[in-house]
Amino acid sequence: MTKVQTMLKTARSRYSIHLLATAAVVMLAGCATTPSDETLIRESESTVARFVERDTGIQRWVDQAHGYAVFPDIGKGGLWVGGAYGRGIVFEQGRPVGRTTLTQGTVGAQIGAQSYSQIIFFRDERALQTFQRENFEFSAQATAVAATSGAAATTSYERGVAVFIMSRGGLMAEATVGGQKFRYTDL
Repeated sequence: MTKVQTMLKTARSRYSIHLLATAAVVMLAGCATTPSDETLIRESESTVARFVERDTGIQRWVDQAHGYAVFPDIGKGGLWVGGAYGRGIVFEQGRPVGRTTLTQGTVGAQIGAQSYSQIIFFRDERALQTFQRENFEFSAQATAVAATSGAAATTSYERGVAVFIMSRGGLMAEATVGGQKFRYTDL
């Protein structure tokens, strides 16, 4: 075996190990104790309040959106291959109507771990129903807006959806390709 072939074989082995480790982390996160509906609703309402505190313009989004999905804590990590997982509550016209989960897979240059919160706003009933039918996925890196003072005033819906994120902790550097997939169940 040539030196180049040996290096390629080693790189493929490392890639496979990283892929399996990332898949294991995401699956373990999904198996963690599931919070009660009441706990997750309280955490989601507190998360919305933190977003509004960071940027008061987000209150307009909360008031005017037909619905929104709140993910209080999404854990994300990666080393070449990455993944993320989070649980949340879906609100329709201000009332909690369902639970949702977010899973994300990414491939590309990345290293680190972080935790963040996310709110997805749905402009109208059609956008919310698309989400509820599990026909909803997108690349969050391409569409999310960081919740900073004034960001809400300059953000608009794209295909009936707007996404805001707020870092909770950690550090992650990435240049990746991947997307988020969501699952929904009624309360």
